[in-house]
Amino acid sequence: MTFKASDMAFEILSDSPGLRPAPYMASRGLKWIQHYAEPGLSDDSLRDHIRASYDMVAAKLTRKTRAALGL
Repeated sequence: MTFKASDMAFEILSDSPGLRPAPYMASRGLKWIQHYAEPGLSDDSLRDHIRASYDMVAAKLTRKTRAALGL
């Protein structure tokens, strides 16, 4: 599972067991985290990070694109 993270979350999560900077994305300077093994994040925490990731990505879309997607 890979998700976009805020700058602060990226710094904190990238050193946590079971998490790492997403291999392809992070090598290009993007702040994405990969949940690849246990212990990683709890289900609730992972859900919260995925929701925040969705919100960050959706916020970068143009108004026209957001309207077309019903966001």
